[in-house]
Amino acid sequence: MENLQKILNVAQIRKADEHTITKKGITSFALMGQASLAFVKAIEPFLNRSLKIAVVSGVGNNGGDGFAIARILRSKKYTVQPFLVQLKDTLSPDCDINFQKLDNTISIKTTSEVPEFSEYDVIIDAVFGSGLSKPITGFAKKVVENINLAKKTVYAVDVPSGLYCDVLSDSETMVQADLVISFQRPKRSFFFPENGNYVKNWKTVDIGLDEDFIQLQESNYYILNEQITDILKPRPRQSHKGSYGHALLIAGSYGKMGAAVLSSKACLRSGIGLLTTYVPKCGYQIIQSSVPEAMCLIDENEEFVTQLPEFFKYDILAIGPGLDVNEKTTLVVKKLLSENNKPLVIDADAINIIAKNEELKLLLPKNSILTPHIKEFDRLVGKSDTSTERFQKQLNFSKEYECVVVLKNAYTTISSPEGNLYFNTSGNQGMATGGSGDVLTGIITGLLAQNYPPLHAALLGVFFHGKAGDEAACNKGYNALIASDIIDALRIEKS
Repeated sequence: MENLQKILNVAQIRKADEHTITKKGITSFALMGQASLAFVKAIEPFLNRSLKIAVVSGVGNNGGDGFAIARILRSKKYTVQPFLVQLKDTLSPDCDINFQKLDNTISIKTTSEVPEFSEYDVIIDAVFGSGLSKPITGFAKKVVENINLAKKTVYAVDVPSGLYCDVLSDSETMVQADLVISFQRPKRSFFFPENGNYVKNWKTVDIGLDEDFIQLQESNYYILNEQITDILKPRPRQSHKGSYGHALLIAGSYGKMGAAVLSSKACLRSGIGLLTTYVPKCGYQIIQSSVPEAMCLIDENEEFVTQLPEFFKYDILAIGPGLDVNEKTTLVVKKLLSENNKPLVIDADAINIIAKNEELKLLLPKNSILTPHIKEFDRLVGKSDTSTERFQKQLNFSKEYECVVVLKNAYTTISSPEGNLYFNTSGNQGMATGGSGDVLTGIITGLLAQNYPPLHAALLGVFFHGKAGDEAACNKGYNALIASDIIDALRIEKS
């Protein structure tokens, strides 16, 4: 997806810095100034001049950013106390220039000199930057601990001190940042679930790096954001329901018909032309009354699906929400995988059935879309000790079975058969509620039926699902949000 931004590693970002300096004919000090101004602009909406601000800086370029930020804030009449965490006698050249431009800086050289920071309202963390690759020790560790113990609002410059950018950190000594202002791109580690306490929120700012150069770098990691809307197709005035596909959704069982309802409603909201939902007998009246826009076919069994309906006339098939994993339903899944060669959308219990029957993986139609949550994915491929191990298994699965995997989590990741991983940026914690995944399955199914390529359908579906969740949270809050709210807020169109 060329229109989506790549996530670079530390070495590549450093190379982008150097390229920009050479191409634009500016100095590294000038680039540091641009970054510092961008940081201040990003946090200033949250500040007022009654606040006492501590800026805690190290001796490297991240510290140089910190000193420049302190100087800019002072020039704007904020009350600022700069600190130097003096890990060595010499500062990096650009850091030293900015340090010399400040007065009344407090130097910290020993553990006994580390303040508690409790007298400050805001702490700006600029101790260690993106180049850190080993645990923080000595009195610097005490600095980080005291920043966290102060329980104040913390803004981190580029990365929270102690956090590794490309891999999981091997220490828990990291600044717990309320907001990280990252330069040009988020770091890959921002998306790791293990880092949720250290990167509570993040925002990127443009510091003037050469975007064309960045996008030419080799990377298999992408940011899924508003840019994905560029691939939305127009809906011509002269079109009809037959123009937007007909999907068959096989879903539901006794006690879990809600999943079929939610998935059906979301599918219809996605812009599909026609939807037929296949359910057990117990679901007939439920679907007909709850989703009158959908057609309904019923299985001969009262409580769960035992037969595979004639499916060849449908453009797209989806299976799984609320399905159940009994023996007869397992045979339905096996029969579908054996007889169908079109891409499928596979969710929930259909994934659990495949996980229990290893041979079914080999029958997955190419370019199918699987939408597991973490526990379902672990059943499919085996447990992982870390998120990075799970991401690698996700990529491996997509490559081996030539399918798209949508791994649902706080930052949902989408893997492609080509070996790319996309990190979604829409959505919120209110969406951690029953039925949210069924809604996503419906949205993706509807988009696939409209003839979007499978990867595009997955990316668009995930992004707009999260965006609808964000809109719903604005109206309902996080605690009160339910899956139906996501459907009601769904708008699949360019902003």
